[in-house]
Amino acid sequence: MRKRIYEIIEQSSGGDRASSVYDAIMMVAIVASLIPLAFKQETRLFFIMDKVCVVIFIIDYALRWLTADLKYNQKTAGSFFRYPVSFMALIDLLSILPSVTALNSGFKILRLMRMFRAMRVLRVMKFARYSKSIRIIANVFKKSKAPLAAVGTLAVAYIVVSALIIINVEPDSFNNFFDALYWATVSLTTMGYGDIYPVTTIGRLVTMASSVFGIAIVALPAGIITAGYMDEINREQKEEQECHSADSVGKERQE
Repeated sequence: MRKRIYEIIEQSSGGDRASSVYDAIMMVAIVASLIPLAFKQETRLFFIMDKVCVVIFIIDYALRWLTADLKYNQKTAGSFFRYPVSFMALIDLLSILPSVTALNSGFKILRLMRMFRAMRVLRVMKFARYSKSIRIIANVFKKSKAPLAAVGTLAVAYIVVSALIIINVEPDSFNNFFDALYWATVSLTTMGYGDIYPVTTIGRLVTMASSVFGIAIVALPAGIITAGYMDEINREQKEEQECHSADSVGKERQE
């Protein structure tokens, strides 16, 4: 019984209809739970939608905790202690807590109700469990973490160096080092909001150089992610073809 529950609540591979239906229900519940956040007014309809979705999330959380040993393939009690502190389990818990009435009343006293309510946005991260596209992107980031970390380090170093240069070249335009970091960041991304900008010729030359090099640095992770995404898509297609071929061979042998 528990094994069948585990097969249903895990992401469907396409052949399990019950699992596919479960995934669809969860994705609809996630979207529905986010709708009230787009409105300032609290209506009865939104209240009911939120409570229904939270009940679904609680059931899902309980079922996943119940089958934790199957998830980790460990027939020990440690699996049931390990699951609640896993990343996705924490996301599930944080997406449930804002809608628990007892906690809400306590946070109203601390004037943190709005911030706590905003934590419902974390529910969108639950899509990673049910969406194949998000799973592919997550795999791309996981496999490309080394080059992405290198690019990230380069970007941070460039921002700090640019900030140090501009605050010394044009100290009158920047009140503190944080303002210089802010300017360097928006220049790196070529956003250029215009609220903080240099006014001297040498300061503008530094800005021009920062923007030009920023384009190159920002383009690097895009190329890495695109290449990784194409590799992951090809791998998924190859696995699907192998599965179809294996199914066809099995059917022919049965016949």
